[in-house]
Amino acid sequence: MKLQISSGDRQILLEAAAASPQAEVCGLLLGQNRDGAGRVESLVPARNVAADPARSFEIDPATLLATHRAARGQGRQVIGHWHSHPNGRTAPSTRDAARATENGQIWLIIAGGEVTAWVPHATGPGPATFQPIAIEVA
Repeated sequence: MKLQISSGDRQILLEAAAASPQAEVCGLLLGQNRDGAGRVESLVPARNVAADPARSFEIDPATLLATHRAARGQGRQVIGHWHSHPNGRTAPSTRDAARATENGQIWLIIAGGEVTAWVPHATGPGPATFQPIAIEVA
């Protein structure tokens, strides 16, 4: 699988993470995701409402619902979400694996000046595993 993202959107993600070095930032991805290829068309920033935003993220439910409604009304698709790792690790964390489900959604992780893409796979009971996705910056 491959994911296309514009250089401008990639820069927005890097700047959002750099502006919040002590807490995870997060948001939603709108775009297309089919036939093993995805394309990010826009980013929707969201407030991180997690109890411990320095170590985890939870997208503000109001933003989540409003974004899904708006996307449906416009014939668009929420293809995943993004969040940062202030610890600098670009791979999904143990917390990420515990919360992930195999639903085709893309996870972008911003850390250490990099953006990585992942898709979770359920392997039975217990945490999900993640497969990396190649990112093509356009």
